[in-house]
Amino acid sequence: MKKCVLYLHGKGGTANEADFYRRFFPGCDVVGLDYDDTAPWKNRDEILSAYQFSSKQYDGIIIVANSIGAYFAMNALSGRDIEHAYFISPVLDMERLILDLMSWSGVTESELADKKVIMTPNWNEPLSWEYLTYVREHPIVWNVPTDILYGEKDILIPFETVSKFVRSSGARLTVMKNGEHWFHTAAAVRFHDEWLTNCINEK
Repeated sequence: MKKCVLYLHGKGGTANEADFYRRFFPGCDVVGLDYDDTAPWKNRDEILSAYQFSSKQYDGIIIVANSIGAYFAMNALSGRDIEHAYFISPVLDMERLILDLMSWSGVTESELADKKVIMTPNWNEPLSWEYLTYVREHPIVWNVPTDILYGEKDILIPFETVSKFVRSSGARLTVMKNGEHWFHTAAAVRFHDEWLTNCINEK
């Protein structure tokens, strides 16, 4: 029975990162999605199209997603037939993240509504009223069996957000002590690899 793993990268990543995950899923085809746009209402159709194509070719679909890639996956694939999902440092509450960025940058909702787009100097990220409105009008509902890897010192995603998601979705959470949002150090990569291997073996 042939299965497909769809990999959704985070900000600044590429579809080529999928190559790293092939060794964890022997016997599966691992496909990286290189969506062209970071706006969820635009890349939703692109991600959904890749899922629909893959679901016709394979007997099961697995998701591996990093950071904002997890939000894009949930936004596009909620309600779809997915066997399992593995989320690394996932953005689970996009509204909360946007509001936090606004607060850290001293931007009010009325200012954003008036100007539509405001660049955050400290984060080099554009705040978009259209983006915030979309997120509020399209709440996430996620019922896929999911494993989450989270760094204890993640400055972007509050533990409170992760805990709330775990309670509502039934996801299984693993926390790396002193881990950060990006699992890039040798110790973090080793922890990530052991986490994913154990999760797959225990499933």
